[in-house]
Amino acid sequence: MGKSGEVNVLDERKQFILFKNDGGCSGNGIKCDSDSVSGAVSQRACVYCGARVVLNPITDAYHIVHGPIGCSSYTWDIRGSLSSDSDLYRNSFCTDLRETDVIFGGEKKLIAAIDELATKQEAKLIFVYATCIVGVIGDDVEAVCKNMSKKHGIRVIPVKSPGFSGNKSTGYKMACNAIMQLLLPYRIEQKIEGVNILGDFNLAGEMWIIKNYLDKIGVNVVSTFTGDANYKNMLEAPKATLNIVQCAGSSVYLANRMEEEFSIPFIKVSFFGVEDTSSSLVRIAEALKNEEAKKKAIAFSNEESLKLEGFLDRYRKNLRGKKVAIYVGGGFKAISLIKQFNFMGMKTVVVGTQTGKKDDYEIIEQLASEDAVILDDANPAELETFIKEKGADILVGGVKERPLAYKLGIAFCDHNHERKHALAGFEGVDNFTREINQSINNPMWQYIKENKTLECGKECSL
Repeated sequence: MGKSGEVNVLDERKQFILFKNDGGCSGNGIKCDSDSVSGAVSQRACVYCGARVVLNPITDAYHIVHGPIGCSSYTWDIRGSLSSDSDLYRNSFCTDLRETDVIFGGEKKLIAAIDELATKQEAKLIFVYATCIVGVIGDDVEAVCKNMSKKHGIRVIPVKSPGFSGNKSTGYKMACNAIMQLLLPYRIEQKIEGVNILGDFNLAGEMWIIKNYLDKIGVNVVSTFTGDANYKNMLEAPKATLNIVQCAGSSVYLANRMEEEFSIPFIKVSFFGVEDTSSSLVRIAEALKNEEAKKKAIAFSNEESLKLEGFLDRYRKNLRGKKVAIYVGGGFKAISLIKQFNFMGMKTVVVGTQTGKKDDYEIIEQLASEDAVILDDANPAELETFIKEKGADILVGGVKERPLAYKLGIAFCDHNHERKHALAGFEGVDNFTREINQSINNPMWQYIKENKTLECGKECSL
């Protein structure tokens, strides 16, 4: 590992860290796509949280958290997903299991909760999440859901998501299995030319931006998973001729299952940045073998790119040479971010993901700066060490990383699911560039640096 001895890294974590200028980890590349190291204080969420963030944006579904109230509050309204219809998804329902339920079982509480939603709220679709405590005490959630489905004539779908049963990626898989359980009864031979959008959660309305682009080039959107989705529209998904996968980490498994069960092929896309947005629109048209859509995609992309040229040139001079640290959920998002920063003339010196795969890290290694540090499933101590060592000017991450950036006195950009403005598409390039510039060139960082220098001088003189 070379440099790993110079920083405070657990021995078990060393193979999850790659120093690009060392040529990789002992010639074997970076270790990834595995459970977190015990005691490493991973930034990852649990299995249950992984499942919840995928299913939560379904606008008219009821979500019952079968477990302690803390599990429900932890994931309540955690995505900035927007809806064009119902806002039911922003509520959280819980069986609130207590000590006596641990001893005597919680199935009666779950049955009562489903009965209440089915009768008083006239629910059509209910997801029931099995949490850690349910996995320990052994409540038969599947049997309860099956019986209640028959009793009320509605879909009650179990989500097997005890937090200790794997990692966040396992939660994605459990959510995808729940979606497939919903769709399987609706196999259909007759197809319509159109796409399903997988892995976009309509954060700040990004699904609407993507759908608008596809409409402009003449591509029909059949269904979405799960941003701005609803029960009725999701059932149309088996009719589509192509799946496009925006968030590969959460939805490639679903795309594979849909290809097996419904014979729908898929391609991975990204609508972050000018290059990836333009490429994705053309590739979608090519995958559909729609020459007219391809021509429109090229013309539309060229037109939008031209509009952004002058705008990006104005900001590039303020950002050129600045150093960036990235820590996000999936590898595909990290790749798109590095491309955007390269386009701005910025250097990515630290980059990590929670759920990246081998092929993601190979691309990341090619795109990142020559002396970059690449991390899988990093913890705060590692991020802090390498951010300071590499002199990063800004950290791009999620809500868990924000306090770390401010503690270190550097700028921060939220690229996770709580943000309130769109970062996808050509509009997103505008928003993203402005935010990076405003954050990284805010004068307060200079005051903080000067204050630290003064404090250091006083301490050194004592």
